[in-house]
Amino acid sequence: MNHSEQLIRSLTMILLYLTSWEENDFERRDLRAWKGYDFDVLNELEDKGLISGSHKAKSVYLSEKGIAVAKKLLKDYGLSR
Repeated sequence: MNHSEQLIRSLTMILLYLTSWEENDFERRDLRAWKGYDFDVLNELEDKGLISGSHKAKSVYLSEKGIAVAKKLLKDYGLSR
């Protein structure tokens, strides 16, 4: 994977996190985000366990691992939420 492809994946993860909202369901608190990004990138993020969701749904859940990765990326880029 070249630098541009890695940058796209990192920025997609950051955007998913920054545009996410919290859903409270059955005593769980989940972060959810619209999946209006490149589907190949979303599939790769799902394969890595960073996000999950039905292919029919218009949104995805961020996993605990995905949230941690997004927060680290924000810190690495000098950004904060």
